[in-house]
Amino acid sequence: MKNVDIKKLFRSKGTGNVIIFIASILLIYLIISLYFSKHFFFNTVINGVDVSLKAHEDTEDTIRGYVIDYRLQLAERNGEIEEIIGRDIGMEYNEKNSIDKVYPGRNSFKWIISLLKDQKYYVEDLFIYNKDNLKNKINGLNCLTTDIIEPQNVSFKYINGSYKVIEEVYGNKIIKDRFYENIEMGILKGVRKLDLNETLCYENPRYTLSSYKALETKNLLNEYVKAKITYKFGNEKEILDGNIINEWLSIDKNLETVISKIAVMKYVKKLSEKYDTVGIARKFKTSMGKIVEVSGGLYGWEINREAETEALLENIKLGNVFKKEPIYANKALYRAENEIGNTYVEVNITRQHLWFYKNGELITQGSVVSGNPNRGHSTVLGTYMLNYKQKGATLTGPGYEAPVTYWMPFFGNIGIHDASWRYSFGGEIYKRRGSHGCINAPIYLAKEIFENIEEGTPIVCYEE
Repeated sequence: MKNVDIKKLFRSKGTGNVIIFIASILLIYLIISLYFSKHFFFNTVINGVDVSLKAHEDTEDTIRGYVIDYRLQLAERNGEIEEIIGRDIGMEYNEKNSIDKVYPGRNSFKWIISLLKDQKYYVEDLFIYNKDNLKNKINGLNCLTTDIIEPQNVSFKYINGSYKVIEEVYGNKIIKDRFYENIEMGILKGVRKLDLNETLCYENPRYTLSSYKALETKNLLNEYVKAKITYKFGNEKEILDGNIINEWLSIDKNLETVISKIAVMKYVKKLSEKYDTVGIARKFKTSMGKIVEVSGGLYGWEINREAETEALLENIKLGNVFKKEPIYANKALYRAENEIGNTYVEVNITRQHLWFYKNGELITQGSVVSGNPNRGHSTVLGTYMLNYKQKGATLTGPGYEAPVTYWMPFFGNIGIHDASWRYSFGGEIYKRRGSHGCINAPIYLAKEIFENIEEGTPIVCYEE
């Protein structure tokens, strides 16, 4: 007997066993693959119907059974569940479907993949239903017939000097087109449950507590109400702060902050009505010792409403804190009961006389001739101020041209000036041969006034 190499024998047997094992595995795999050539893979779902391991020829019965018991659950935002039952909408298995298209695309040798990955298919004509029935069923759902709560963005509330963000409201308003579309598609896909929130069937607020824009808007609002402007009116003051400003602020649909310009204008107008003094009636003690009431004219304090409105808007936006006077269109010399002070020109139209005081001292006085009332040229009454003074001027108007040495206008082209063409002043002259509205003065009187008066000096014209 020949010697046998034991190691070689065992080595050859082990190799043979491996080959046999591999061949067995391949054979089993081939047999299973052959099985799946007529059956569906593991984890196979067609339009919501689980057909895993079902024979192709049995698929129709499986799907028919699914349709008989089909119902679509609608999970609503309030936790309520409503259903659409397949029988109620005439849902049926479509005999003329195209499910056969699913088969050729499958390679039976790839069945092992189905153990790890779901095999989902959608056949768009697998089911049919009555569209009118579905529409009526949808329109009768509680989620469409209940009282609608509109979605609302976050809002802002002014509390104790600053703004707090108020949580958004989601509401229950359905986006109908999307709602119908999702239900129809859910039915065609055989879906059993449709979450209206997840499928975005509700109108949602655009901005929520977590929106960066909400934080940005809150910070801007707080910047605006941080503004504090103290208006000074002589010894009086008006304080504007967040307690008033917050009433002027609003938020638009894009969460942009809007300052009501109309509200700001009304505030400035209110200040103007309270503190403006141009044209007001003033008690005036005349040189004759009599107290008269003088109203009208251009002298006094007058806020420039338009300019102050713009400035105030800007100060609010910057959150400024400071004291200031408003922007004035016109200023008096003083902010007191006696705004005129003790430097002024007094013209008594009734007596045709003029007095000029400076720092309480009578500088000069004399008779004058004012505008002719019988020709519609009466001198304006009220309190004015000297606009400017000019030495050497030619006054012109309809039918006249008059050179003067001292020209001191206080209301347009009406002013005080010398009148070398006159030989007398005072009395009743103004009623017969009065001026076109100016105060005609003797040369000495006009000169004395001109040399001592300054721009802005009050000029009071009155009748007794």
